[in-house]
Amino acid sequence: MIQHIGEAIVLRTWPFEEADLLVSLFTREQGRVKGVARHAMKSRRRFGGALEPMTYVRARYSEKRGQELVRLDAFEILISPLAKPVDYMRTAALQFVAEVLEEALPDQAPEDAVFRLAVAVMEEMQVGRAWMPVTYFALWMNRLMGWMPELGHCGVCGLDLKSGAVWYSAAADGVTCEDDRRAGSVALAAGAVEEARRMFRVTVGELAKEDWPRGRAADLRRFAVELLERHLERRLRSARALGRA
Repeated sequence: MIQHIGEAIVLRTWPFEEADLLVSLFTREQGRVKGVARHAMKSRRRFGGALEPMTYVRARYSEKRGQELVRLDAFEILISPLAKPVDYMRTAALQFVAEVLEEALPDQAPEDAVFRLAVAVMEEMQVGRAWMPVTYFALWMNRLMGWMPELGHCGVCGLDLKSGAVWYSAAADGVTCEDDRRAGSVALAAGAVEEARRMFRVTVGELAKEDWPRGRAADLRRFAVELLERHLERRLRSARALGRA
């Protein structure tokens, strides 16, 4: 039996057998793992509120060679999503992060940069201030997973697009100039392209000092979410919830 102690983010839980819970956990050391929290539905002694999705914990768990599921022993809460005020938008934003991590990450593949991204945006998601962290997270997840296209050049003719709008299609890779746009393409304005470049240069904490109403970078957020859905090959339910916020 191999013992592990380390940072982790709770992504999702399911009822499992009688009073147990099956937990999807994004660990810093091993990446995404699934484990069983014995008697978690009856006793709060070992886990308390630490099994809420998007809780950042120090997890103690045990792994037996040859078994797919680990045994979850105890969690210490480092950051709880319930420690700050909650509304529909903030809840939907946290669910979006959890769903993308659950769908995008393979089992037991450490992704330290993704882990640090998730913790950083989680800390900035507050009531009335969640739109920017959602956009930042979606953009950076595309980049870290290798899905982010080069926004500076047309993928067809090679035209320099650094100072203008680009066109993209949810059904095709890359971006194009207006002349080479594909059927069904959508324009991403020059201002949105520059906003994306800025998000790749500046920390989410620095950007959070600015005012980010829903309308700011809305087209950039749509682009980033559609790019995620294209590569995940599925619609994100949490993205639909964000659209209703």
